[in-house]
Formats: sequence, C-alpha cells, structure tokens
Amino acid sequence: MKSINIVHAALFTALLMGAGPAIAKDASLKNIKGIWDRVEHHDADSSGVKIHYVALGKGPLIVMIHGFPDFWYTWRRQMDALSAHYRVVAVDQRGYDLSDRPAGIEQYAMPLLVNDIGAVIKAEGRTNAVIVGHDWGGAVAWTLAMTHPEWIQALIILNLPHPTGIQREIRNNPEQRKNSEYAFNFQKPGAEKNLSAERLAGWVKDDAARAHYIEAFNRSDFQAMLNYYRANYPRPDQDPAASPPPPLPKVTVPVLEFHGLADQALLPGALSGTWDLVDRDFTLVTIPGAGHFVQQDASDLVTTTMTDWLARRIH
Repeated sequence: MKSINIVHAALFTALLMGAGPAIAKDASLKNIKGIWDRVEHHDADSSGVKIHYVALGKGPLIVMIHGFPDFWYTWRRQMDALSAHYRVVAVDQRGYDLSDRPAGIEQYAMPLLVNDIGAVIKAEGRTNAVIVGHDWGGAVAWTLAMTHPEWIQALIILNLPHPTGIQREIRNNPEQRKNSEYAFNFQKPGAEKNLSAERLAGWVKDDAARAHYIEAFNRSDFQAMLNYYRANYPRPDQDPAASPPPPLPKVTVPVLEFHGLADQALLPGALSGTWDLVDRDFTLVTIPGAGHFVQQDASDLVTTTMTDWLARRIH
C-alpha cells in the first residue's frame, strides 16, 4: 500500500527523541571516529572503466553516490554509524578521485553512470542494494530506480528532486532558471578552466576534511565533472511553451527524501508532486537552515533518520 509522509525536521527530531533506546543507541553520533584509515578500498569494472569505492561493515548492502563537487568522503558520518549493521559502500563516480576519467561528454551520459552502480553491486557479490544518492548521485539513484528497480531494495535521496520536478521548474519557474545559471555556464566549452581544487573545496567547513577534498580534487578531472552537466542537465534554451517530455516510469521502491531548504541551486518547488511519481511509501524530510550538502549540514539528523527508516524496512 502506498503511503506518504511529509515531515518538517523539527517535528521529526521530536519523534525520534521518543522513538526508544534502540534507535538512540544505534544512531548515536557523539563518538564519531574518523574512517579515513579504516575503510577498505576496492575497484569495480564497468565495461572497462574502473570505479573506485570504499567499504565498511557487514550486512545488507548500502551503496552511496556523491554529487558535484564531492567524492566518497562526503558520507563519512553516515558510513560510520550505518556500518554497525550494514555493508556500507561509498563510490567515487567516474571522473572523480581514484576512479577512471574517460574522455568525452558521451562518457558521462546517465545510462553509463547507472551501469557504474550496477558494476559496484556486482563487485560486492550482490544482486541488489539500498541506494543513497546526493546531487548528481541523486540523479543516478532516481534513474536507477526507474530503469532497474530489481537492483534496489530502497531509495534514499538527498537534495536532488525527482528529474520530473527539476525539468518542470526550469521550464516554468523564472527563479529556478535564474538559480540554474551556474549549471548553464558549466555547459559552455572551456568552463572547467575557471575551476581549481581549492575553489571546488570551498564549501567544506571542516579544515581537516577540506585537506582531503583538495587532494581528491587534484586527482580528479574538472572537464569530466562538468560533462555531467553537458550530458544530462536541461539546456538553458528550452522553450517553456514546448510540449513537456513524456512521463518517466514510476518509482516502485520505498523512498526517503531529504531536502535542505537553504539550497539555492535546487529550490524546493521541484519537490511538489513527487508523491505522484512514487508507487511505494514515500517520506519527505525538509530541513530548514541546511544547504545543498545536507548530509554534512545536518549530519546528525540525516544519519539518525536514515538509521531509523532503514531499520523498519531492511533486515
């Protein structure tokens, strides 16, 4: 049976505080230990492209997919908590950090990005997993759920509205079009010349973490990063009066979606109607004050909510 839950973060925090000692114990974030030296490093072969990933823990498989500009380390707090009960894998998407960086815009088309995650699941000896995605990782996760639902047990999305909502807002909402100007600029030839590792890591608030980010970005390919936008993001010249694209398949797995309401790149109007695009239970958690990188801006709330939600669905 389909169910819809739309929860404001303040209310959700109150609910979790009364949810019982098991949740508090399993999701405690008070004694987080650094995972940089504890993760396992692995590679998956995606039709000849090496996809690097790290892993921690044992149990049902969770695959976490970062966005722009980021790498596997963005999930450090979630990995540390969830690995007590799950096998948690965090991917470097192609073009980033220790994964391969194939040349050409066509190498970053969405079907290839989806197949990269399939290759990681296969490399782990599994047939399906919980899929977690943020930003471009969220776009990959949504697409994977619509095209390969057999690979997914449950879906968790962070600050990436359903592609249908994003397309609609870019077509019809002048404020979203204005706020998407950065993405349209990324689509221009040579835009990567304006990037640097230090600039890309500017959003990282923790000094120690920022050093890891700069190191990872220096290993990455800036042109590849922007090819995600060139291959997949809506174009700025699309005609709002033109016929909308055909409807996408409905998502048929349970979905938990977070959205930091201070995100200026992806405005919350795109969330409207998501419940009509999901045929299973759908929970939307909006978090005032959290920005685009909600997994870090509100890490305790995100991690505790994930832990509780997964405990009720994955065994």
